[in-house]
Amino acid sequence: MTTEKTAYAPVEGVPSPPLLPGQPAFPVTFDMNMPGPNMFGAPAPAGFHAAGGVPPPGGFPFPPPTAFGPGVPGAFGMNPQGGSGFGANPSSSPYSPPGQGFNGNFSDDVYHSEEDPPPFHENQDFDFGLDNKTIRRAFIRKVFLVLTAQLMVTFAFVAVFTFVDKIKTFVMVNTWTYLVSYVIFFVSVCVISCCGSVRRRHPWNLVALSVLTLSMSYMVGMIASFHDTDTVVMAVGITAVVCFTVVIFSLQTKYDFTSCYGVLFVCLIVLIIFGFLCIFIRDRILHIVYAGLGALLFTCFLAVDTQLLLGNKELSLSPEEYIFAALNLYTDIINIFLYILAIFGRARGS
Repeated sequence: MTTEKTAYAPVEGVPSPPLLPGQPAFPVTFDMNMPGPNMFGAPAPAGFHAAGGVPPPGGFPFPPPTAFGPGVPGAFGMNPQGGSGFGANPSSSPYSPPGQGFNGNFSDDVYHSEEDPPPFHENQDFDFGLDNKTIRRAFIRKVFLVLTAQLMVTFAFVAVFTFVDKIKTFVMVNTWTYLVSYVIFFVSVCVISCCGSVRRRHPWNLVALSVLTLSMSYMVGMIASFHDTDTVVMAVGITAVVCFTVVIFSLQTKYDFTSCYGVLFVCLIVLIIFGFLCIFIRDRILHIVYAGLGALLFTCFLAVDTQLLLGNKELSLSPEEYIFAALNLYTDIINIFLYILAIFGRARGS
């Protein structure tokens, strides 16, 4: 009988079984159907039938390399008929392909949850960018610092134009300076409001805002010079109390004033038309009503513009727009002051 000899390739990563006495290091043959000895050339162990069907005397069964898994045809320890390593095994089932639904694609993903991960915009772990609380707080702090500087300059002009008699006399004589400052203010407002590249580019945004602040300060100081000192002081005090209260309330309340922005814009158009009527109708009561409505409207604008800074309302400003935000708050406060000053001036007949 002739047998085929095949080179032996050891399995990597699996320790080799201990050799029995008289067992060669490499198997001489792979014919599992030989009568008598087992695959390693030693007597058949106890518990396993020899070729004649009679169990050999004594011995502990030695497991073959394929004893703990399904046999693969052609592998070490398998006979040509597909049986296991110790003799013929007609009852063993041949290799069958994976059943339906088996997925052989394995990936190294670290996320093994049955549920999909939350979307990016709903994941609380990703909290950065323009919606970050730290950036938003820095933005609010910067806006109020710029606003404070603007108001200090403006009310310094008001104080000088009110308490210094020479400057008050010069302003009353040279009224053309008011028109010049108004033109400068109008141009500055158009540049800051319409040119986003200017108001976002440092230092040109600060230059434009400084020019606007100086022109507005001159106009406010010139208007204040036509009123009594007591009237100006009272208007400044009331404006400070009203604005501080509105700003604090807008920062703390849960009500969203930004949703009323469209209504306020329509009211502003109506107020402008009302103002043109007051130019032609010289009535003191009508002027007081107009000033009261104007102060009330710009108080509402102050509440809306304050909530635009927060970022958690229906409308909000980008942290890059700190110049535009400071301009909105500044014009709101100045308009409130001028309308309150007009109410006291018309009431006192000045």
